[in-house]
Amino acid sequence: MNTTFYEQVYEIARLIPLGRVTSYGAIAKSLGAAKSSRMVGHAMLYAGMAHPKVPAHRVVNSSGLLTGKFHFNPPERMENLLAKEGVEVKNDKVVNFKKVFWNPMELEI
Repeated sequence: MNTTFYEQVYEIARLIPLGRVTSYGAIAKSLGAAKSSRMVGHAMLYAGMAHPKVPAHRVVNSSGLLTGKFHFNPPERMENLLAKEGVEVKNDKVVNFKKVFWNPMELEI
């Protein structure tokens, strides 16, 4: 089956465990497109229309910043969704980012 880049991004994002986050770059790297983190971010912009659902709130930048929050309505929704899963955010940044980071490169596909 020939899937689009966005569909591949969504497949990886759906695997992010509850209470964990990953980065745009980590998803890009896991797909063999390390320089495509911006494309992953663009895919997250349209994730709300994907079925099954994509937990786009679990994808942050490489420093743990909620750079995609402005694509949520309202923007605070991204942080609220993470908080419901036990991910602490302070000043738009994931607290203990390295501890809650999930690396899709560690998947056995």
